[in-house]
Amino acid sequence: MKTLVINLDLEKDRMNFQRKQLGNLGVEFERLSAVRIESKDELSYQTLSQTWERPLRISEVSCFLSHKRAWSKVIDYQQPMLILEDDAYLTSNISCVLQELERLDNLDYVCLEVRGEKQKKLVAQKVRKFFCESSLFRLYQGRSGAAAYVLWPSGAKILMEGTGKGSKAGLADKFINATYLLRAYQLEPAIAIQLDQCHFHQISPPIDVSSSISSVSVPKERNVLRYFIFKGRRVLGELKILFNYLKYRKVAIKREVQLSRRFSQ
Repeated sequence: MKTLVINLDLEKDRMNFQRKQLGNLGVEFERLSAVRIESKDELSYQTLSQTWERPLRISEVSCFLSHKRAWSKVIDYQQPMLILEDDAYLTSNISCVLQELERLDNLDYVCLEVRGEKQKKLVAQKVRKFFCESSLFRLYQGRSGAAAYVLWPSGAKILMEGTGKGSKAGLADKFINATYLLRAYQLEPAIAIQLDQCHFHQISPPIDVSSSISSVSVPKERNVLRYFIFKGRRVLGELKILFNYLKYRKVAIKREVQLSRRFSQ
């Protein structure tokens, strides 16, 4: 399975880490240059920053466009691909997992990670398949995190269509989470985390990093009309989450997803 690593040109330490990590794990990869918006005056930022449930930071729009670039690659290659952010930390059995996932069909998206805050996810009560010491569960809600996931061409097409021909953006992980048409799955125990989440899970990080997105405050909306537009979108999003939960509550359970401990120390 092909692997894409989303990496900003200036983040050389992170890329060096990925080269070493993926080389040791026997995973071939292609570096995908991340989109970098330099200024709030750029048209792409002006156009897209107002299309989510709140005003988006420059870094958040840049991150979204970078993932969108990766989705386009999946469609171009017409095969499932592992998409990694450059701060993704992987377990030693990643190659086995990718080989098994590549054999499966009727999937659009598989989340390989969990976040440090142990956010609960709505997953199926029954396992679809067991392999490489992990189980594959249908994932109905809570695809939080966009640092490590496998995407099929069918899923990439659905996500691209959700952008409204480039007129919509969002937080990359939340955008994926809100795309309910995806046949989404979760691997458990999860085999990936972001490096800045290592301390939460009591794992020694191989390198020290901090989030380049959350370090900048969220822009405040001062226009009253736009404020209520954002508020309406947020309420609509919450209603969709509730409807989705009610739809699958008989076959799914909302719980924490466990993390594998097979990280090299």
